[in-house]
Order: sequence, then structure tokens, then C-alpha cells
Amino acid sequence: MSGGVDSAVAAARAVDAGHEVVGVHLALSRMPGTLRTGSRGCCTIEDSSDAWRACEKLGIPFYVWDFSERFKADVVDDFISEYSQGRTPNPCMRCNEKIKFEALLDKAIALGFDAVATGHYAKIVERHDGSRELHRAATWTKDQSYVLGVLTEEQLAHCYFPLGETPSKDLVRAEAAERGLEVAQKPDSHDICFIPDGDTRGWLAEQIDMQRGPIVDAEGNHIGEHEGSQAYTVGQRRGLKLGRPAPDGKPRFVLEIRPKENTVVAGPKELLEIDRITGIRLSWAGRPVPEAEAGQWFSIELQIRAHADPVPARARVQPDEQAGQRLVVELDEPLAGVAPGQTAVMYQDTRVLGQATIDTARSKHYTPQQAPTAA
Repeated sequence: MSGGVDSAVAAARAVDAGHEVVGVHLALSRMPGTLRTGSRGCCTIEDSSDAWRACEKLGIPFYVWDFSERFKADVVDDFISEYSQGRTPNPCMRCNEKIKFEALLDKAIALGFDAVATGHYAKIVERHDGSRELHRAATWTKDQSYVLGVLTEEQLAHCYFPLGETPSKDLVRAEAAERGLEVAQKPDSHDICFIPDGDTRGWLAEQIDMQRGPIVDAEGNHIGEHEGSQAYTVGQRRGLKLGRPAPDGKPRFVLEIRPKENTVVAGPKELLEIDRITGIRLSWAGRPVPEAEAGQWFSIELQIRAHADPVPARARVQPDEQAGQRLVVELDEPLAGVAPGQTAVMYQDTRVLGQATIDTARSKHYTPQQAPTAA
């Protein structure tokens, strides 16, 4: 129970379906004032109160479970570590993986619960052989299957997404209003919950010892100065503050971050066009496709951001001495602004096959100095 409208209606539907339901709110910070408040929040004191009132209305027990230590170690510290090494992590993906569907699910099962229900817009399909698959929600605009791509088949067996077939968020809000839930018109949460003012660069500057360093072009020519390479991400345009324009007058974007050299590489947009990606930390949302197990190429659609359009590609799984397994993806059409550390989620039609953390990204026009493989 995040305190939002989606989880409140999901709980209500679970009650209507005849389940014995208990509402749980996650305390993710020992100092909740450091998390977002108001319409931008999730998991704040205000949100905890909203979740409690929803449970009171539904007539179900309400508990707050403290996962603040796990959240700091697995989400916040990981976020800092990834940025310090020049990568761009997705903290919401890591929270789903390590907190909501690992720590929370493990505790729920240990206490005798059958499943964890959430307000995510996604569907679980059970096949005739009893295996489970993760699929996109009925409505594309609200689909959240991307951020659930880290779930395994075992976890899917203990997940319940009551909103997966709902065609629009407006219907969810209308249902909440009909049920008398006070959160019916509460705005959606967004941005990173543990960065209070939304200033990611400023927040990172307080966590990482940043030093001034050079900004160079693709040929290595000095074109400016930065105040800390770790605060940049591949594809970024704003904030470079270059003293002189490019020879062709076109804007320049971050092409690469070299944390060991404390250097940012910037150049024209066309150099961001990626045609080949490799990924580590590979996991499958259900059973792997047979071609993957055989080391053969298989067709996919690849999505690298929660709200990005998927692009056609082909993929294969290769053994790797460091990573164990490495996902190799060759794109049918170029993809811009791909940053190491992002999550690449594989689809076939509506089915989520699985995900990997992007380790390297190759452009037809520019080859970055790849960072060491993440642990």
C-alpha cells in the first residue's frame, strides 16, 4: 500500500475477489522527511497516512514494515556506486527487484501469505503446463511491465496484479471515488523518491567526491570543463556549459563518461546512435525461450526505459568468464542515448522475456572506452 490510488483499488479488488487481505506500507527511510512529499511522493509519512485511511475504508488490517536498511543498501548505495563508476542506474527497477519482490515477498511467504498484490499495470499469464509469464497490461499508456522485468518465474508465482486488465487510469480513479477512497484524485508519484528536491546532480555531489575535469570531443580535443563527471549521463544535453559552439553550430550531447580519467566526452547527436548492446545480470521473467538456452539468435523487441518505445532486434546469450552469462543484442534500427547501467528489457509481442543491465553500447560512428564490467 504505497498510499496512492492504484494500490488502494488493487487492495479493494483483492477483497472483492474473496482473498484475506492485509495492507502493508513500506518504510524506506529512517528520516521520511528526506523522501518526496505531496504529489511527487511515494513512501512518505503522508503516503503512510493515506494508505492507513484506505485500509480503514476497506476494513482490512494495516501494517508498516521497516525496510529502510535494505533500501539504503540495495537501492540508495547501489545508485551512488553506479553513478560513481560512470553508469546510469534505474533505482525503481532495483527497488522492485530487491525490496518489493524480494525482501517484502520473502517476509510475506515466511509469514504464511500466498502472494503479494500491487497496483502495477501488468499481467501474469499461466500456461497450460503451469508455468507463468509476465505480459504487458491491457492499456499501453499505463503499462508498467518494464519495471517488473526483473521478476523471476518463482516470484511471478507469488504475485498478483489486479489492475492488469483495466483499460485506463481514469477508470481506476472513478472506481476509487465510487468506493469512497480519499486518494481517488491523488496525483501520481514520479521521479526518484530519495532525492527530495529532484536535483539529482546536486544530491550526487553530496554523496560522491567530485572533482573538476575536462570535457573533450570525440577526437580528444578539449572543449570545456565539468564539475564532476559522475553527475552526467550518456545522451544528456543540458548542463554541459561549453564555452564555444561546435564547428557545425549543432548542439552537443554526452557520448561517454570516463570516471577513471574524470573526463566527459561530448559530440553531435548522430554519434549516439547505437546498433549493438551487451548486458549482464541477466534474468528471465518465466522460462527462457529455447533458442536462448541453445545459444542461438532469437527475435525480440528491446525497451531501455520505462516509457520508451520498444525497437526490433535480435539477441543471443553467450557464456562470460566475469558475468557468467552475457546478453548480446543487435538492433534492427539505431537507438539513441543508451547508457551503461540502464536496464534492457526483452519482449516478444506482449510477453516480457527478461532483462539485463546494459554493460556496453556500440555505435556505428563512435566506439567509447568501455568501463569494467559491473559486479
